[in-house]
Amino acid sequence: MVGQRFLEAFAERGGCGPAGDWHVTVLAEEPRPAYDRVHLTSWFSGTTADELSMWDDEFGVQHGIDLRLGDPAEKIDRAARTVTARSGQVFPYDALVLATGSYPFVPPVPGHDAAGCFVYRTIEDLEAIRAAADNARIGAVVGGGLLGLEAAGALRAMGLDTHVVEFAPRLMALQVDEGGGAVLRDKIQELGVTVHTGAGTQTVETDADGAVRGMVLSNGATVDADLVVFSAGVRPRDQLARECGLPVGERGGIVVDASCRTEDPAVWAIGECALACDGRVYGLVAPGYAMAETAATQITVAEGEFTGADLSTKLKLLGVDVASFGDAQGTTEGSLEVLYANSREGVYKKLVIGTDGALLGGVLVGDTDSYDLLRPLALNGAPLTAPPEQLVLPSSIGAAPGPIALPDEAVVCSCHNVTKGAIRSAVADQGCADVPAVKKCTRAGTGCGSCVKLLGTLVGEELAAQGVEVSRGLCEHFTHTRAEIYEIVRVKGITTFAQLIDEHGRSGTGAEGCEVCKPVVGSVLASLSPALGDAVSGHILDGEQAALQDTNDHFLANLQRNGSYSVVPRIPGGEVTPDGLITIGEIARDFGLYTKITGGQRIDMFGASVDQLPAIWKRLVDAGFESGHAYGKSLRTVKSCVGQTWCRYGVQDSVALAIELELRYRGLRAPHKLKSAVSGCARECAEAQSKDFGIIATSAGWNLYVGGNGGMTPRHADLLLVDADRDALLRTIDRFLMFYVRTADRLERTAPWIERMEGGLDHLRAVIVDDSLGICDELDELMSRHVDSYEDEWRATLEDPDRLSRFVSFVNAPGTPDPTIRFVPEREQIRPADPEAHDTSDASAQTFVAGPSLEVRTLV
Repeated sequence: MVGQRFLEAFAERGGCGPAGDWHVTVLAEEPRPAYDRVHLTSWFSGTTADELSMWDDEFGVQHGIDLRLGDPAEKIDRAARTVTARSGQVFPYDALVLATGSYPFVPPVPGHDAAGCFVYRTIEDLEAIRAAADNARIGAVVGGGLLGLEAAGALRAMGLDTHVVEFAPRLMALQVDEGGGAVLRDKIQELGVTVHTGAGTQTVETDADGAVRGMVLSNGATVDADLVVFSAGVRPRDQLARECGLPVGERGGIVVDASCRTEDPAVWAIGECALACDGRVYGLVAPGYAMAETAATQITVAEGEFTGADLSTKLKLLGVDVASFGDAQGTTEGSLEVLYANSREGVYKKLVIGTDGALLGGVLVGDTDSYDLLRPLALNGAPLTAPPEQLVLPSSIGAAPGPIALPDEAVVCSCHNVTKGAIRSAVADQGCADVPAVKKCTRAGTGCGSCVKLLGTLVGEELAAQGVEVSRGLCEHFTHTRAEIYEIVRVKGITTFAQLIDEHGRSGTGAEGCEVCKPVVGSVLASLSPALGDAVSGHILDGEQAALQDTNDHFLANLQRNGSYSVVPRIPGGEVTPDGLITIGEIARDFGLYTKITGGQRIDMFGASVDQLPAIWKRLVDAGFESGHAYGKSLRTVKSCVGQTWCRYGVQDSVALAIELELRYRGLRAPHKLKSAVSGCARECAEAQSKDFGIIATSAGWNLYVGGNGGMTPRHADLLLVDADRDALLRTIDRFLMFYVRTADRLERTAPWIERMEGGLDHLRAVIVDDSLGICDELDELMSRHVDSYEDEWRATLEDPDRLSRFVSFVNAPGTPDPTIRFVPEREQIRPADPEAHDTSDASAQTFVAGPSLEVRTLV
């Protein structure tokens, strides 16, 4: 990546190309051009090598760059100014740039080279790991840094019981402090990865065939494993420099000055192979890019210096958000710390404040939303204009100032050193009207990608300041909102994500989508499947639909902390027969499940493994139960009191209505989960006014309340209808739900949807009661199709062998139970064993990590 950035910077400065004076030859060791190592792990989730590639053949032709793959430099003759490649060809040079990167450090312990041991560095390494994982069950990663946790995430995603062994006393020791490391460890172990800290690898044990079978650690513990990935750090690739007599550091790295020039005035070194003038070898992409630009500027115009670079990091490791920036360890003399920790939520935040009140750095674990604001503030170095406590508290307690508080000189994109002022200028002076245009103009957001969210906010603010309508697009792949996408799919009858992004996505953004748009489109397709007829399957596991879903929808069950799943059958209105109760009890007993009455009047059974789910469903379906959709963005429950049938205060049959409503709206896919309740009188025992739609009986009919919300931000529902009869009640709820599904934003509950709506409740009433928009017939028809086409997802899965084939603990060993899901007894039932007491569980994660530079030599 650093070698490629040098080529781009060199071309930008006129060094090569039609008007350039230089001829450029690149000697590359790998069999492919430069590719994005920052997002290397996305290869495991389907991103192809071509999609990771950073090389454009047209760029090479336009600038006359001679790229030679698989032919690395092997000898430098500084006196003759020549380089000899592996092929034997000799290349003369006027200037030589070494961008040889680094190599993985593998501890020289016995067995380190056994079959089943790998490093995590190139696409070829990943191909070898995936091939070995097909025949492995337990994986171990040596190294708990950024790349080690990324490797652990990859092994976990492939279904391996995974261990991480870290010699330091905490994970990510270079990036996070002791408190942050403790929270990170807890969260990763909750996901089923066993963590061993303060222990090194002493021996890799092998079987009679020389294949890995385990490891012995320095603390005497043993780890069973049949696949080992070494990610214990990297070392600069400085062998070429050593052999030709260039000075190198005591611990490696080609010595360079502030211009990235070596002792030889004709030789430069950049990236991970270089020991910078501040005595550091930088292992992140941002410093590498800065060095590449320094060298390119020096060679073309003989000016510019490398003065260090931002080492901030923001990642999602095994699904856990982690970030650090600036002086994260608080080493500055006289600095003070401001801490916020919430172990219940798994959140840790620390800010380091200087004696002058400036933000020096910080650590964020579990909640990194404020990173986009905090990192530029730390880099800017100016005293804070708000109390630092306000910057770490949750928004519900004390909101932080927005990005507008950043000065223009604050660096927003550290990979390419792009300031807020440069972004504002791109919008105001160069006509960039959206994030993709600003990316192309400034390169901001094209490196590690951690600044993209802030970039979008700044672009929107600058456009708004100029009176330009700001795009409300779903993500960088779509200019449309979720509501607009819904209408496009409905009106044009689009049946696949690929068709939608091909016909209506942003040009040039790629057809793979992202974690924002894919589940949104999946939900829209699922909610519209009755209207689209046979063109799209309504089952969540069929065809392209399955690839768009998250883990819960993918297995029609809720993933729990230790990798097991919970099963929640529907119990409409909370009413269940004695035989039904007995059936649930027998299933829980026979499968050893934990049972609990939920707040929505259902019985939840916890502790099932993936392979057990179909057998549990079969017994439930045979007894008349169906999926309760506890895993989906859909209707959960319609809670009820016993009503006038039993209660002396009841004035209507709340149970009968609750059952009717739950059966009517079951399986309706929506932007967010939906909850309801029916109370049989004004005493409100079912708590209907805290639900998305709630009904309270009156002596003359039913009062309908909408937009209530429990959880973190409780909100009472608003009264929409008074004394309605059954038909008017159902008709209004039908329209309310379909209008919500049609117009709400992604992951937006009904409460903020109504609050955001222009005109609020009055506008909602006009639309769904008075038909002010003339769409009520359409809404009625959509709901009618949903009701008529409902199919129980559990029963449909049981009847289809292809759908059933995904329910195995191990793809390579179907029928084998997952031995790593373990429990301990508690109160005559079971609970998940504490992380220290068990190995791993069945959970998966996709992570991203900043990687090293490519093996690329540039000769001019």
